[in-house]
Amino acid sequence: MSLESSSEAPQPSGQRWLVLDDATVIRAMAHPVRLELMGLIGREGRLTTADAARELGISHGLASHHLRQLAKYGFVEQTEGKDNRERPWRLVFTSQRIQGAGTDPEVADAADVLERISAEQAVAQFIDWQRRRRDWPEGWNEQAGLGRTNVYLTFEELAELSGAIDDLLLRYVNERPIDDLTSRPPGSVPVSITTITVPLAQPPEDR
Repeated sequence: MSLESSSEAPQPSGQRWLVLDDATVIRAMAHPVRLELMGLIGREGRLTTADAARELGISHGLASHHLRQLAKYGFVEQTEGKDNRERPWRLVFTSQRIQGAGTDPEVADAADVLERISAEQAVAQFIDWQRRRRDWPEGWNEQAGLGRTNVYLTFEELAELSGAIDDLLLRYVNERPIDDLTSRPPGSVPVSITTITVPLAQPPEDR
């Protein structure tokens, strides 16, 4: 699932976008198990509570609790199953963007919590990749992993660079909603891309 924090409206696509501008709703999503559940449902397209619990290694009751909390705030919903067994869950929205963090302190605090949990999960995924990478072809190893660069930029240059990266990613995000199995080309795998941009030192004097 993609998380965009731009204040600009996304371009029309197969994505189902949700604007997150309520601190309570943002905090409802900002839970490690709930984020994992949403990611898992997106990858599978549809998933029952029992299957979700088994995939995450948690109890059926715990999975049910978090799925119902996600449903309460409009992130997931149950659909009709193929038979009389448990009804599967699907994502209501495939992408979200946060709005109002610059003007509403409660939204900003909630966004900070969500960002921190997402970053912690990204680090855990990277450590897991280090364990698994030797099982993958050399080409995948060359393109995946950690890249880190320090460079002096003005605000305008940083905005231009961030916009260029977003444009590259949104091409694929817009073409391939996370839960649309038919949009995935042969040979594709789920790839988590996390960018962390941190200005160092103190704010410039001419800000």
